[in-house]
Amino acid sequence: MAMETSAESPVPVRTVLQAVGGWIGRLGRIWVEGQITDLNVRGGTVYLTLRDPVANMSVRVVGPRAVFEAAGPAVADGARVVLHAKPDFWINRGTFSLAALEVRPVGVGELLARLERLKRVLAAEGLFRPERKRPLPFLPRKVGLICGRDSDAEHDVLRNARRRWPAVAFQVENVAVQGSYAVGEVMEALRRLDADAEIDVIVIARGGGSMEDLLPFSDEALVRAVAACRTPVVSAIGHEQDTPLLDLVADVRASTPTDAAKKVVPDVREQLQYVRQLRDRGRRCLAGAVERELAWLKAMRSRPALADPIREIERQDERVLALRDRARRCLAAALDRAGDELTHTRARLVALSPAATLQRGYAIVQREDGAVVREAASVSAGERLLLRLADGRVAVTVSDGDRDGD
Repeated sequence: MAMETSAESPVPVRTVLQAVGGWIGRLGRIWVEGQITDLNVRGGTVYLTLRDPVANMSVRVVGPRAVFEAAGPAVADGARVVLHAKPDFWINRGTFSLAALEVRPVGVGELLARLERLKRVLAAEGLFRPERKRPLPFLPRKVGLICGRDSDAEHDVLRNARRRWPAVAFQVENVAVQGSYAVGEVMEALRRLDADAEIDVIVIARGGGSMEDLLPFSDEALVRAVAACRTPVVSAIGHEQDTPLLDLVADVRASTPTDAAKKVVPDVREQLQYVRQLRDRGRRCLAGAVERELAWLKAMRSRPALADPIREIERQDERVLALRDRARRCLAAALDRAGDELTHTRARLVALSPAATLQRGYAIVQREDGAVVREAASVSAGERLLLRLADGRVAVTVSDGDRDGD
């Protein structure tokens, strides 16, 4: 229930603090998980800060030394624990803390199970899909490197990258790579590098270590930050057998920091050798093409039409003359055959012509109107007839004695 207060009727501090203490007291005992930082033992009391590994939040924890010693040596700075505590509000100072009643360190098996559950959740969201992976540039203008200060991983990446391509430029961000501050510092460095337009690729590198040492690189907040980056990210965490969740979400996974240097920049010697091979291949292809064209030109020039063009003209002239003579022979033969046929036809016509018959002494009798007389009985006495002979006509008059049918 809210307090009813005003500027005219305020309540004293003790009333406010007592009310807050009462509200907090109603929470009862709770189980809470977090990461231990600032562990300090004073006499029989242990003071520490329990930090949320994802959000930038923490709470003060106070408890008997015996409670923490019962949990074993695993309870130390950077360890993850499950704490059974009672919320406590100290009214005199207005401070909130948790009074530890039981401490249970989170074992490796439980950590692996939690990581596996987180992995399934992130995979279901599609953060590990291959189609999300972006290709690395062939030759980046500047490489962003996130690593521990003066670490072997930093030396390996820089040394091997510059050995492969001496002109490569780096922007190094030194951060904590293990412990309670690792996730926040890596995310902040990632944000700065991703915002820099000159950075073409980001490498997150760390040497090998235990699973607890590499645990920050499986943090959900860091994994999501890498997934949201616009710049391609290369993960080079630990050794080949180490597989933090960062390896799954990164665009490229390198087995070691040295392998990351090989993946980020090309080898100048290999590229020069490749250029020489391409140049030699181009020369061979060009020389082969020129040789083929020269051979074709030589073959064309060796043809008779080009080697002796006059001879080709003469050959064509001989062919024209031969065709002309052949045409003449064919035409003469055709004319001869036509002449022979005409002669035979005329001879047959002459043989069948009435004039030939007249030449043999016969005559054709015709009336004056030109009608041919075919029967003696058809003429009458005194009728004038025309006799057509071979050399002319003769007019005659029929008498009675001339009409004898015999």
